[in-house]
This record gives sequence, C-alpha cells and structure tokens, in this order.
Amino acid sequence: MAQSVKVGTLKIKERNLGWKLIIPTIIIIAALIVYPVIYNIYLSFYDVSISPGKSNIFVGLQNYVNVLTDPDFWVSFGKTLAFTLLTVVGSILAGLVVALMMNRNFIGRAFVRALLLLPYITPLIAIVFAWRYIFLPIDGPLIRMLSTVGLIDSGVDLINDPNNAFWVVTIFNVWRNFPFVYLMILSRLQSISKTLYEAAEIDGANAWQKFKNITLPELYFVIGSVALLRGIWNFYKFDEVYLMSKFAGTLPIYIYEKAFLGVPEQGVAAAIATILFVGMMALIGFYVKKVLKW
Repeated sequence: MAQSVKVGTLKIKERNLGWKLIIPTIIIIAALIVYPVIYNIYLSFYDVSISPGKSNIFVGLQNYVNVLTDPDFWVSFGKTLAFTLLTVVGSILAGLVVALMMNRNFIGRAFVRALLLLPYITPLIAIVFAWRYIFLPIDGPLIRMLSTVGLIDSGVDLINDPNNAFWVVTIFNVWRNFPFVYLMILSRLQSISKTLYEAAEIDGANAWQKFKNITLPELYFVIGSVALLRGIWNFYKFDEVYLMSKFAGTLPIYIYEKAFLGVPEQGVAAAIATILFVGMMALIGFYVKKVLKW
C-alpha cells in the first residue's frame, strides 16, 4: 500500500514538473503566434482607422466580400500558387540531384558539400544585391552576355518588368533554398543500408531500378516533409520576393500594399491573411493525412 502511494506521488510530481517546464513555451507561443492570429481575425471584421482618436468601424463580412470579388486578389493568388509549386518542385529536384551526386566518393567532396550551402547561409541582403547586379540593364553580366548572343535587348529590365519579375524571383528562390533540401535528402541517403543495394545487384537490378525501388521509397517521407515545409514557407514568402522585385505580384506583396501603401486598407489585408490562414490549415491537414499518412 505504501509502495503504491509513493509511486502515485512520484507520478504527480513528474506531471507537475512537466507542466512547469512547458508552461513558459506555451506562454511564448500564445504571445507570439496565437494572439496575433486572433487579433488579425478581429481586425478583418473592421474598417481599420489609422487616424489617432478615430475608432475602427465594424463592417462584418464586407472585407471578405471585397477580397473575394477583387480580380487583383485572384491574379495574385494564382501567381502565389504557381510560385509555390514551381519553387517547391524546382528545389526538390535540384536538391535530389545534388544529394545523389554528393553521396558518391570523390576528391574534395567535403569542400564541395560545404560550398553548396553558401546560397542558403549567406545573408539574404547580400545575395539579393548580387543578383540584382547580375540582372542590371546594360551593365549586368547576365544581360550583357545574353544581349551579345542576341537573345535579349541590352536595355531590358527583367527585375522591374511585371512580365518577367515573377520568373526571376522563382529562379532566385530555387537557387537560394535548394541547399536545405539537398542537406535533408543527403542525411537520409547516408542512412540507407548498403546491403539493400548489394542484394539488388545480385538480383540483376540496374541503376534506375535501384533508384526507383530502393532510393525513392526510402526518401518518401523526407521529400514529403520537405515539400510540406517549403510549401508553407514559400506560400507566405515576402522578404526574398520583395527584395528581389516588388513587381512579382504574389499575395504577400499584395497584402503588404493593401495594408501599408497608398490609402491603407488594413481590414481588407487582415481578411486576406485570414482567408490564407484557413485555407493553408485545411491544405496542411489534408496533406499530412493523405500524403504523409501521419
């Protein structure tokens, strides 16, 4: 009897200790994530005033009606979906190819592996300035080279042209973020047992068959998880896109312009953010259940 009482007391102490350890984290998450989300939803039902002393005006669902009937919203939404799809697929394909190459033994492999991480670890502002210089009209190295061979005119401004800025930003995002994918895939490749490949060779499997039947299945959850993370990050990507070109036309830029430029419509911007939040949460739930099968 005394023994069971001691065990019960110990479990209570462990449970209390667990709560004491996680409460600070819960408070921080609530302060930095939950509260802003709730406040954003609250603002989405108001015509937000930026004038001191003037109260916000409750407009109900009018902000949502304005958003869903705005053609510019749907154009930006389509561009954001395309940007997310292209960058996620592009970075995964690039990361997979590079990881397969870096999983082989060759002289200087450690140096090359470290070098490949530079796009991801270099400060964003530094590489943005470098890329903007490369695409500079007339004097930019890339523009000069392409104009020399007659592919484009030397005066074309790809970054500030709404028709081309989207593609420049997409390529930049793939280049900057593929090292993250490469690192995740490489770490999983190195944990695959060599005996699987040896057994396949004994059965007469060629390189493609080993890749399709051993490598890809082993990488399924890594690639699936990376696709989920990169999809979430890129759908809301603002800093890289805006620094490269404010003419890319994605939704984060559209929200920023609604909230802070011209005549600010912060209630409308909040409504857009709320719509995206609800849609993304539903998509994540479906993806996790159907694709990752967690």
